[in-house]
Amino acid sequence: MWRKSSYSAQGANCLYVSAPDGATIRLRESDQPDTILTTNPTALRALIRSAKKGQLDHLGEG
Repeated sequence: MWRKSSYSAQGANCLYVSAPDGATIRLRESDQPDTILTTNPTALRALIRSAKKGQLDHLGEG
């Protein structure tokens, strides 16, 4: 079952998350629902922490 992020506004550009077995997390974006990123809870947690700390801000530059 896919769940829409609570941070996604109504309309387009929504992030959907699914965790079918607890060990795998799947992510997809509403504009490209056939493209699915797969990760695990540990890696996703590290990504979110890095983003919150601003450690990924340089990736959007240039």
